[in-house]
Amino acid sequence: MAFLLIRHKVRDFKTWKTGYDGHQPKRTEAGLTEKYLLCSSDDANEVVILFEAQDLKRAKAFAASTDLREKMQEVGVVDKPDIYFLEN
Repeated sequence: MAFLLIRHKVRDFKTWKTGYDGHQPKRTEAGLTEKYLLCSSDDANEVVILFEAQDLKRAKAFAASTDLREKMQEVGVVDKPDIYFLEN
């Protein structure tokens, strides 16, 4: 089983979430299933998302894609995301 974990800060969670939800078809296309979407207890604009990945190669391609980078900028990601690829 493989996973993709992303942590980043956003300008405004509500705005970010609307854009994130609209990007669902791209995540599905990449074989990603959201398992957890969490906010820091200290900062509601710090977001951590854990996805189950059908294929680690496709997950890595999605994470490195121009489409994702542009979408993150568009929806208000304000720092460099931490991205981890995990296996068990």
